[in-house]
Amino acid sequence: MNKGSIWALLPLILFVVIYFAGSFILGDFYALPVLVVFVLCLFVAFFQFPKKPFQEKLVNFALGAGNENILIMILIFLLAGAFGELSKNIGAISSTINFALTYIPPQFVISGLFLVSCFISTSLGTSVGTIVALAPIAVGLDENISGIMPIALASVIGGSMFGDNLSFISDTTIAATRTQGVGMKEKFKVNFKMVLPVAIVVMIIYAFLGNQMLHNTADMNVGDFELVKILPYIVVFILALSGLNVIWTLGIGILCAAVIGKTTGSIDFLTILKSINDGFAGMFELSILCLIIGGVVGIIRMNGGIDYLLNTVTKRINSKKRAELSIAFLVSLVNMAIANNTITIVIVGPIAKDISDENGLQGSRVASILDTISCFVQGLVPYGAQILAALAAANAVLSEEQGRELLSPIDIMQYLYYPFLMGIVAFLFILFRKEKETA
Repeated sequence: MNKGSIWALLPLILFVVIYFAGSFILGDFYALPVLVVFVLCLFVAFFQFPKKPFQEKLVNFALGAGNENILIMILIFLLAGAFGELSKNIGAISSTINFALTYIPPQFVISGLFLVSCFISTSLGTSVGTIVALAPIAVGLDENISGIMPIALASVIGGSMFGDNLSFISDTTIAATRTQGVGMKEKFKVNFKMVLPVAIVVMIIYAFLGNQMLHNTADMNVGDFELVKILPYIVVFILALSGLNVIWTLGIGILCAAVIGKTTGSIDFLTILKSINDGFAGMFELSILCLIIGGVVGIIRMNGGIDYLLNTVTKRINSKKRAELSIAFLVSLVNMAIANNTITIVIVGPIAKDISDENGLQGSRVASILDTISCFVQGLVPYGAQILAALAAANAVLSEEQGRELLSPIDIMQYLYYPFLMGIVAFLFILFRKEKETA
């Protein structure tokens, strides 16, 4: 294997330095536009290794940006954005919120939102799609319960990661099982034992915090709701649970929301089209960011940066435990560098398979480690797609209200208990492994 070059990692190192240093100096983690910083890093990648033809760099940028997983993810972004915007405009979000607040004690709203996110993400197979669909509900709760937005968004992100980690139709699950040559049910059994106790603990934490935060909200004013307007969310959930592809599920959800909006007189045909377009537009920046990140990684891979990471981690392996820790460490490094868990698994998966075969590891354990650790790291990076999607939904609303400060990643991450606890459990799972287990 090519030893690679640490110099090739400069664009990503530069991004981390600029983003964190700039945000620290400005005192605001949302002040620096991530897209602009990444485009700057792209040009750094273009200038590196001047002996290599610029056309070759452009080709590798295009190959990276045009990665199958990235393009599918962007399509999901667009459809989920359209579904979320249209659902909001027909009154589905307000009806769902008021319905929940009518029958669920306020102190359990946060843990309830976490549970709903778990089910929907398991059904949809996408954490980002779940966040885009449910974040407006979390944001809308702030109108009834002041100050709840950050923790509500954190509960949605945590729940979405739980489901995405377990779903049979998730890109991360598919990538993890395919690269390790194991069945999805095998991986699910191992994964479920790891994350279920964590999810239960997190629900209890959110219930406790909800009771502390909301004990004075028993007499809050809750608006009316129309059950028919909640139907789009129910349809999406049932279709996804039945195993229908997330793209078809969201497409049918958009059609359902449009029909309900038109028949109830909540929205006219032109407004339906405008709502769908606005939903697309709301995802444009995030979509372009994914393309740029994928392209930068493509150039870094060409220059040997990924090979350098892989070689650095796999040098000193002399036991099964160290082999699994090396895989976890490798996943962490790559995921922190590219902030995309699916692409991370695609990159690390083949190397993890080699390590697994050489050390007699259990394939289902390795697949579970790949998926779980990558989700854990996504909760650590403030520039990950999940947190960016939640921030986009929140700040789109806050920017329209005078005198309201925009949320930063730290505002949400301080309540993001699920990925942190999941990471701890995952490392304990490795450290206390049974050495008699074989592949």
